[in-house]
Amino acid sequence: MSQKVLGLFIAFIALANALKVPITVYYESLCPDSAKLITEQIFPAVKGEFREHVDITWVPFGKSTFQTQGSDVMFTCHHGPNECYGNKVHACAIEHIQANSYQVEFTRESLTLDFINCMMKIGKNFPDNVYPGAKCARDNHISTWENIQQCANSTEGSQLLMKHGQATNAFMAPLKSVPTIVSNINSMVRSMIELKLTLLAFYAHMCPNLCPRSVPVVTQL
Repeated sequence: MSQKVLGLFIAFIALANALKVPITVYYESLCPDSAKLITEQIFPAVKGEFREHVDITWVPFGKSTFQTQGSDVMFTCHHGPNECYGNKVHACAIEHIQANSYQVEFTRESLTLDFINCMMKIGKNFPDNVYPGAKCARDNHISTWENIQQCANSTEGSQLLMKHGQATNAFMAPLKSVPTIVSNINSMVRSMIELKLTLLAFYAHMCPNLCPRSVPVVTQL
């Protein structure tokens, strides 16, 4: 094998290792179906076989609506006012969670996933506007809970949630189904099984014979 071909081969393997498929998750903080999808399907899949192969954009808005009144933003949410607050907490967490420079395994993406999973798992069991943010932050090595809380209780939280609303409306207004997963490969996907098949098709197309063993393989559908 010539040096040039060898160099291209090595570069291709590096690219295959680095490939991440962007997916977007449109969800609501108090939606039972959103909680089920995130905690039972997305979280275990991304922590497991797709750990290095997906890049998630979280959009906590769903079927909510908003109106602006001067500098104020008024929200109406699918599951009531508590969900509006919960959506703000999620929006602020997505904005303010930072990587842990002392523990490299705690990336911004992994910390955000852990926090959202925790909030979706136990958030619905908490009373009015008392969300388990402090507990989820403490249990998941997140040091910025005070910033997240201040954000959710301020105009910053409203502005961030409005941006998620604008992103949702740009994709589909109104959103027909919550939660919705979108892949840039196969548009809307209806389940993690379909997402797995989409990812497999992507890798098969990009590197049918050269992809490393770390590329995910579906063992059971």
